[in-house]
Amino acid sequence: MNITLTGSLGNIGQHLVKNLVAAGHKVTLISSSADRKTAIEQLGATAAIGSITDTAFLEQTFAGADAVFVMTPPNMGGQNIIEHTVNAGRSYATAIKNSGVKRVVMLSSVGADFDGGTGPITGLHHIEKLYSALADVAVTYLRAGYFYTNYYNDIPMIQHAGILGSNFAADVKIPLVHPADIAQAAAEALQQNPAGHEVRYIVSDYVTAADVASVFGKALGKTLPWVAFTDEQAMDGMTGAGLPEEMAGLYTEMGVAIREGKLQSDFESKGAPQDGLIKIVDFAKEYASRF
Repeated sequence: MNITLTGSLGNIGQHLVKNLVAAGHKVTLISSSADRKTAIEQLGATAAIGSITDTAFLEQTFAGADAVFVMTPPNMGGQNIIEHTVNAGRSYATAIKNSGVKRVVMLSSVGADFDGGTGPITGLHHIEKLYSALADVAVTYLRAGYFYTNYYNDIPMIQHAGILGSNFAADVKIPLVHPADIAQAAAEALQQNPAGHEVRYIVSDYVTAADVASVFGKALGKTLPWVAFTDEQAMDGMTGAGLPEEMAGLYTEMGVAIREGKLQSDFESKGAPQDGLIKIVDFAKEYASRF
């Protein structure tokens, strides 16, 4: 198959390229950075250098593809983040339609069934809606859990305060996923050709916040408590660490959705499937190596 991927050599892309090349497919990987060209080619893929907001570039790159994997960064610009994210999704949708692509796998998120109140995930909801209007295109919405790798951002909190926390309680369960498990699920979906549109969840583990802190603590050889912050404390902590205020506000809103069980509700109604192979105890070893 001729398969075109977005996402450059990020946490998912590096695994996805290797998987598909090993399976014998011709892979084109889009990256905005010309510096990634050599690394992409060394993995056996073709590099397409350009912007995901450039519809003409996308159309040209998608042309002739049997399947396309599309993902949008959750932090498109420091302001009007949701708008910029949705506009990137609109560029994808236009390019898919105009290039004649018939198979699409979209990286979405747990919680994308809601049209608001879920922080940065709101943009993915609107992008799903854009793709739902594509006629004669088979689309899989791959709704992923919270990336394990996002916890790397909390390393300074652990090092300086000796805690892990967010604006929800220790007994709240969080759908978690390893990027390698997303890549595996995406690779499988790209090689299939179902009719119409479908939602699939990809989650590696579903555990409480207290479990996350406990498992990381054991891997680090220390007692690591989970602390529930107020929304104001969460905002102050993120902005104090240098995150733009709008992005911090969106992450705080996402934490509220987790706290209230909103974000997890559809995932739970589907039986809370945990198809990923890499559990939190496995990732904890990887996490500890960063200290």
